[in-house]
Amino acid sequence: MPTPAPAPTPASAARPRTPLRSITVLYDPDCPLCAFVRDWLTRQRQLVPLVPVPAGSAEARRRFPELDHDTTLRDITCVGDGGQVYRGAAAWIVCLWALAAHRATAHRLATPAGAPLARAAVLAAAKYRAAHHPTGPARERADGWTYDRARGWSYVPERRAGGGRPAPG
Repeated sequence: MPTPAPAPTPASAARPRTPLRSITVLYDPDCPLCAFVRDWLTRQRQLVPLVPVPAGSAEARRRFPELDHDTTLRDITCVGDGGQVYRGAAAWIVCLWALAAHRATAHRLATPAGAPLARAAVLAAAKYRAAHHPTGPARERADGWTYDRARGWSYVPERRAGGGRPAPG
């Protein structure tokens, strides 16, 4: 005879569990490392679908108007279909958790013993990204975004390709 499931505790009963059915991965389309990881993730067998969306894009802003989009351009960010937001090491772990071949690794990285390794991996990626990402005022996009190594990404909606501003009036 099967053993009955334990009764929920008051704390677990008050906290509804929303399963993840899809995860949006916000990535920097101008970062070679981010584009490589995006491509790698999409080639893997996924237990939970990963949907890549360029961070800071009109699509990202439409889907997640409440999100701090400047932060999504600095830190890896994933958003679950139930509104769960994961940043940094937690975002990387949830991406691995969604992959068939890497779910066990994600479980190990989510433990107190694995967390320092997950943080180190994200910090190493950030260091690589900073060394290989376009820098300086010459890195200006037509959509108003500009990257400065010291300050990160900034958005000036009036800016146009070539640095010109629209004529007043």
